[in-house]
Amino acid sequence: MAGLVAGAPPATAAEPDNWIEVKCARYTKAWEQGLARMGTEGLSAAFLARHAAFIASGCTAKADVCARSDREIALANAMIVMAMNAGMASTFPPFYCRD
Repeated sequence: MAGLVAGAPPATAAEPDNWIEVKCARYTKAWEQGLARMGTEGLSAAFLARHAAFIASGCTAKADVCARSDREIALANAMIVMAMNAGMASTFPPFYCRD
């Protein structure tokens, strides 16, 4: 039985098989919840597009989502807390301003 680890339950199609996939799934769910609670008012098209690209990459793209407005900063801060509560490091979210 290839792919089975002694003592571990078998993986199912619904379960990601590596940690980055698990983190990305958790983060994506938290992002959806954050947007549902806060809405998109005050979020720039660039902020939303760069964040969408991060999620579309499987959460592996270089962090380059720069929160500039008060609403973007509030959402970014909430996402960092939500990510940490979901078992990820605070460095997992893609929020970073290069300039």
